Amino acid sequence: MRLPIILDWLANNSTDVLCIQETKAQDIDFPVEDINQAGYNCVFKGQKSYNGVAILSPHEIENAKWGLDDEPADRSRIIAAKIKGVNIVNTYIPQGRDVESDHFEYKLQWFKRLKKYFNNHYAPSDDIVWVGDLNVAPTAIDVHNPKRLEGHVCYCPQVREALADIAGWGFEDIFRKYYKDTQEFTYWDYRVKNAVDRGVGWRIDHVMATKSIAKKSTACYVDKEPRKKTKPSDHTFLIAEFHSKA
Repeated sequence: MRLPIILDWLANNSTDVLCIQETKAQDIDFPVEDINQAGYNCVFKGQKSYNGVAILSPHEIENAKWGLDDEPADRSRIIAAKIKGVNIVNTYIPQGRDVESDHFEYKLQWFKRLKKYFNNHYAPSDDIVWVGDLNVAPTAIDVHNPKRLEGHVCYCPQVREALADIAGWGFEDIFRKYYKDTQEFTYWDYRVKNAVDRGVGWRIDHVMATKSIAKKSTACYVDKEPRKKTKPSDHTFLIAEFHSKA
């Protein structure tokens, strides 16, 4: 359903890497041919109706790997590869459902396992861009109503601390590098009428980069227009620009 929006966006934006989360498509159903015809290579891992991650690029995608180290079920939540010498890690982190549920504990454990994954496979000195639907709004400015939403599975002390712990491993929030105090969102709930126009959203999608690559960033911004199209995703495109000479 989202493929026309993605292909239209790619046709109008010069893109080295596009990371997609929650594809909800089994591998056999992934639209490889359409993506290839648009000039992009792709690697992906998915399952029916849930989860799913993909990386698209016009460049060669090297060393693709799926999943965390200790649980095969995570293969459709994380995909990593190297493109033009940069390590790309694309994640769809569990939402958590309810803070009193096992799903929320699973989310917290997922962050701990992800940090272990970074320790096992990379070093903070590596060029790494970690992106995805992280299902965490890090600060009060990242949600439309922080007082009312405090304690939500995507905005509570436990998940904010979990994200900060991984960021402390060596990542910088590239959007906040440029917009220290600006309120901007990447997700608007379908169930909220006119959510985009009313500014009833969340910033839960992020581009994180290690120091060596963060210093090469030149911009980071949200493109809200795709969210306003017919049959859109409830998330929209978050764009970060990096230049080798920056």
